[in-house]
Amino acid sequence: MARILVTGARGFVGSHAIPILLSHGHEVVTMGRSAPTGDRRGKEQWVSCDLLSEGAASHLIASQQPSHLLHLAWNTTPRRFWNDPANLDWLAASLRLFRAFAHHGGRRIVGVGTCAEYDWNCSLLSEVETPIAPRTLYGAAKAALGSTYALAAASEGISFAWARLFFLYGPGEKQGRLTSDLFATLVDGQMARVSHGRQERDFMHVADVAAALVALLESDVTGPVNVATGECRPLADLISGVAAAIGRPELVRFGAVDVPVDEPPRLAASTLRLREEVRFTPRFDLRSGISDTYRWWRTQSDARNNRPAD
Repeated sequence: MARILVTGARGFVGSHAIPILLSHGHEVVTMGRSAPTGDRRGKEQWVSCDLLSEGAASHLIASQQPSHLLHLAWNTTPRRFWNDPANLDWLAASLRLFRAFAHHGGRRIVGVGTCAEYDWNCSLLSEVETPIAPRTLYGAAKAALGSTYALAAASEGISFAWARLFFLYGPGEKQGRLTSDLFATLVDGQMARVSHGRQERDFMHVADVAAALVALLESDVTGPVNVATGECRPLADLISGVAAAIGRPELVRFGAVDVPVDEPPRLAASTLRLREEVRFTPRFDLRSGISDTYRWWRTQSDARNNRPAD
């Protein structure tokens, strides 16, 4: 059992990771501006903290003394986050967090990066072979943090792993992203205007992402690790799968939205390290993941309409 501090615990990934950590018997500390509610309340230790405030990280670590850190917190406002200046604020806050963690004897960190750190001119993105060449401020800030953490961790004798997430979907996803917008649109019986859908991506259910992060945190694997399924499929497969689950394929209009000229045709993840070193295998394939997500969306829709779910 470890004493684990989780930042960003109420976010898309964090909300799925916390129950897993608790079920594994860990002592879990979460922090944020507002207290958790619902089923998890009372099962984790929550601390009021705004990491962007000067001195907040130092006080948090000094008071809680975690042995492990899962750092998820970042600004990921849909559409805006790619080049939001707030990325610089989170980079600075994350460096302060590391200093405090190291100063108070922390032993292991798993930080969360992104496939947007890689050179997207490469169709297969590998931790070992693919150059780091981000196109966005978000990717650049994450790449800078990951490389700085790696050097600082080696200097301080801290075990460090850097999880590069690919494309996520699943229950709890905010609208403003492809999958969540598809569900919201089609569940309401509205027309979904999409691109041709031939772009290939690796989509992973958020519950699998959270489980992979927990497995990585509990392991002794260090360095960058891609968190993805290893199965790269056309966006049309995801879009058609969502429409089929809802039973409204006639509402999808492929080719109604132009694809940006610089959009990569294929972004595939090498998952060798995740499979062979972390020894993690996803539970969901695309079909079962879409079905699970649809059940959640139906529950949300039924609650809004004040009717019991089937």
